[in-house]
Amino acid sequence: MKRTYIATLIASMSIVTINSHAIEIYKDDKNSVTVGGFIDARVISTQGETEIVNGVSRINLDFKRQLKNEWQALAFLEWGVNPVGNSDIVYNNRFETVQDEFLYNRLGYVGVKHEKYGRITVGKQWGAWYDVVYNTNYSLVWDGNAAGVYTYNKDDGAVNGTGRGDKVLQYRNNWGNFHIALQTQLKSDDFYTCDIADISRASCQALWDQGNNAAQKVEFNSTYGAALSYYVTDELKFTAGVNRGQFEILYAGGRKQSVTDLIYGVGMTYGDFNKPGWYASANINKNENHDTDNLGRLIKEAVGSESLVSYRFDNDIRTFLAYNIFDAGDDYVIQPNFNADPNDVFKRQFAVLGLHYFLGDDTILYIEARKDFSDFSSNDAEQEAQMSQTEDDGIAIGFNYTL
Repeated sequence: MKRTYIATLIASMSIVTINSHAIEIYKDDKNSVTVGGFIDARVISTQGETEIVNGVSRINLDFKRQLKNEWQALAFLEWGVNPVGNSDIVYNNRFETVQDEFLYNRLGYVGVKHEKYGRITVGKQWGAWYDVVYNTNYSLVWDGNAAGVYTYNKDDGAVNGTGRGDKVLQYRNNWGNFHIALQTQLKSDDFYTCDIADISRASCQALWDQGNNAAQKVEFNSTYGAALSYYVTDELKFTAGVNRGQFEILYAGGRKQSVTDLIYGVGMTYGDFNKPGWYASANINKNENHDTDNLGRLIKEAVGSESLVSYRFDNDIRTFLAYNIFDAGDDYVIQPNFNADPNDVFKRQFAVLGLHYFLGDDTILYIEARKDFSDFSSNDAEQEAQMSQTEDDGIAIGFNYTL
């Protein structure tokens, strides 16, 4: 295996397969513009309903411009699109935040890169942490809910920078068989929380202003992340990474508290998911104050793991089996807490079996089924039912058209 081949492979894969399929719509001696993305629609049956839904379809524009001294300027814009309608009952893939608009922002960044000095980008982009775990994120319907990417009840990971991070400054480069990613989020976020059920944001802030100790002001500002990938061969890769943030809590009575948002972990990948033959990937992470349960309560400590095994046959059929587990055990909410019992249990656990048939290189007819094994045991039957509502068995049949 020549080192030059591995170096080329690293360079081609180091941007987390953002625009692996694209159509060039403009090119001159300095500039180029390509359009990419996919349209995905499916019939899904889960949570007691059967309906036609959007499969997180998206469209993107990739701009490049050659500069002096072998530098290149770049810009990337991506929007989520909803081709099947924007009804309130539309089920959104991955249980993410529902987007009512036809277009919504997924990614957007600008930067420069150089073959020797690396790549610097600024904007909303995939976090360094995603390098560690994205290789198990290939189910078209039910994917990574255990790797710490889509945090805060399966949102897009924008707040703490592990998914499609907001306001990210990122550096990437390759040295031999190694690829490194470093980043920081330069932002300022604050909000109010209250130890009272069913209280509005305005009412909670009013309690804070009145000095009521049931109210707290929370700041969650800059975060920091790093990831390292090592390509042993063109088929075998190991990854490791970390992401860290800090909650600063000020109680109305004057007491202060600091809570660290931390996730770290490792991963391994063999093969190429899109090529014939075997593919396997797995990752594991330890996280603290990094994600929430299905009711939005911060989980103080958990272990997450994802794994996926796939085989693509020569007859254009690909099968896969994925397994996700996110185990916080019991007593997982910081105590004392007005709405959490120390005996509550949170363990998200499910398997996905899929079959993809390639009608063409970039056109897939697929069927995927999910079996849920989660445990949300609680002495509060209503709470247990609410926790279980978004975790269920399901089956989906869909069509994916990639540009």
